[in-house]
Amino acid sequence: MKFRELFNAKGLPVMQNRRFPDEASARACPRGDISLVQDMETGLVYNNAFDPSLVEYGAGYESEPACSGAFRRHLEEVKEIIQKRFSGRSLVEIGCGKGYFLEQLRGAGFSVNGVDPSYEGSSPDIIKARFSAGLGISGDGAVLRHVLEHVADPVSFLREIAAANGGKGLVYIEVPCFDWICGRRAWMDIFYEHVNYFRLSDFRRMFGEVLESGHLFGGQFLYVVADLAGLRDPVMSEPDPAAFPADFLAGIGPLLASAGGKHKAVWGAASRGVIFALYMERAGCRADLAVDIDPAKQGKYLAASGLRVLSPAAALPQLRDGDDIFVMNSNYLKEIVELSGNRFNYIRADHYEL
Repeated sequence: MKFRELFNAKGLPVMQNRRFPDEASARACPRGDISLVQDMETGLVYNNAFDPSLVEYGAGYESEPACSGAFRRHLEEVKEIIQKRFSGRSLVEIGCGKGYFLEQLRGAGFSVNGVDPSYEGSSPDIIKARFSAGLGISGDGAVLRHVLEHVADPVSFLREIAAANGGKGLVYIEVPCFDWICGRRAWMDIFYEHVNYFRLSDFRRMFGEVLESGHLFGGQFLYVVADLAGLRDPVMSEPDPAAFPADFLAGIGPLLASAGGKHKAVWGAASRGVIFALYMERAGCRADLAVDIDPAKQGKYLAASGLRVLSPAAALPQLRDGDDIFVMNSNYLKEIVELSGNRFNYIRADHYEL
């Protein structure tokens, strides 16, 4: 195999969506390295240093962003796409998390089952396990929202889904958009749990024909609808280099320069918040706390940096007017400003462009 090296990072938390009970255990979290490469035969981009044995999804893994109104509006948009393309089909949602979107699909009239090792509820229609063809779960269509980037061999995984479905059926795939990450120099979007980073051209090589595609959530997410019957091994027959910028970490300097308040808060205690807090601490700018509206994260500590996560009600009294709030996702800026009374210096972490 021929590889083109794109980016390297050392000592990142292996499970940035796992929360810890105290600062000491958070700082002592398991860590791994990133060696981001492009396979020049397939065109696919992935972490060549990834060790799947280090990643274990289960109880305590928390990555459901549906507490946010902005994200719920995104899910409504996804539901409309699925209603248009999958009408009358039975569905399987692979990686259904806590089951929020599955219930939205059920409410829209779909017959849908789910599978996810981190599921914590009691629905008889959701299997708490990693997906495999041996589970005996299938449908006329499959939904994979933010799953394929976590899978060490995405083509083999899709092939297993196809096998469970008798080699046919439509699939909806949604992943972070690698072109958006590169264009925005979004260094907080490269982390260990995501072994793969996709572009639309990658899916066209995988399927031959993509029935529908587009970008969602302000361009941050890429989605495709394709037929599993057309799945094939991707081959980069024409040059398709990933446009990875040499100055990928250049945005850290402007972020440091934008901070002038006495106290600093990271708003958004998901993956971005974890990576952001770690890189900023390494650059000499340690935040005082993290904020998140998800009750499941509140009172816990972020991996690596050890920042405590507080609710807005608990965090805001600790900040003074003009203090810095680093907003992890610009899609949430409006609701963050409203929740916090527009009293602070709001710095968008994902808004760096040349």
